[in-house]
Amino acid sequence: MTETGNQAERQPAIRTRGVTRDFQAGQQTIRVLHGIDLDVCPGELTYLVGESGSGKTTMISIMCGILWPTDGDVEVFGTDIYSLSDTDLVNFRLQNIGFIFQQYNLIPSIDAASNAAVPLIAQGMDRLEARERAVAMLDKLNIADQAGKLPNQLSGGQQQRVAIARALVHEPRLVVCDEPTAALDAKSGRRVMDLLREVGVAEDRSVIIVTHDNRIFDLADRILVLEDGRITHDGTDMPEDH
Repeated sequence: MTETGNQAERQPAIRTRGVTRDFQAGQQTIRVLHGIDLDVCPGELTYLVGESGSGKTTMISIMCGILWPTDGDVEVFGTDIYSLSDTDLVNFRLQNIGFIFQQYNLIPSIDAASNAAVPLIAQGMDRLEARERAVAMLDKLNIADQAGKLPNQLSGGQQQRVAIARALVHEPRLVVCDEPTAALDAKSGRRVMDLLREVGVAEDRSVIIVTHDNRIFDLADRILVLEDGRITHDGTDMPEDH
């Protein structure tokens, strides 16, 4: 577990101040996030927990530079990401962030290894080398034997592991996961979490996970509970009333 005393001495991997996010529903403005102040330290495995509609996916999307906040500041490894140009923001994400989407978002026309290799190819790596690295990552997830199959030939759990391989293959400094164990059995989910800790949690890296999976709560260094767009709990364990 991360020692709380060391957190203040390190630059946050993510720092948000006064982050709000509004959505329009017809003539009505709905505020989903209410002034979120948050520091996420390097080396932490942080869970973001809350009921559906509490703002979890909105929050991690803003942390990753995918969804702009209505107001507030977001720094990732000291970079004010929303001050970047669109091109620079895309490049920053490519170099620094791995995102595991709940819906997998695999490219249907290419096989599992090619899907996992996408970040490396986008960075300019030779396609053969990128594929070799992708297959090695698939092997860590016990799915290398499916490397040549298209997404529609894979089960939901297999597709999820391909998506996880794609997020980790370029060794990003920040890994953000939306329900990474939702489609997996207990053994596979535990293996994925062990890999996320091994690959993603280091002194210069952080992992943030949105989850409802109480089977993996014990692995967290830190658990944040989000309710109605506000952080209501910040600790090493789940509160008793959840």
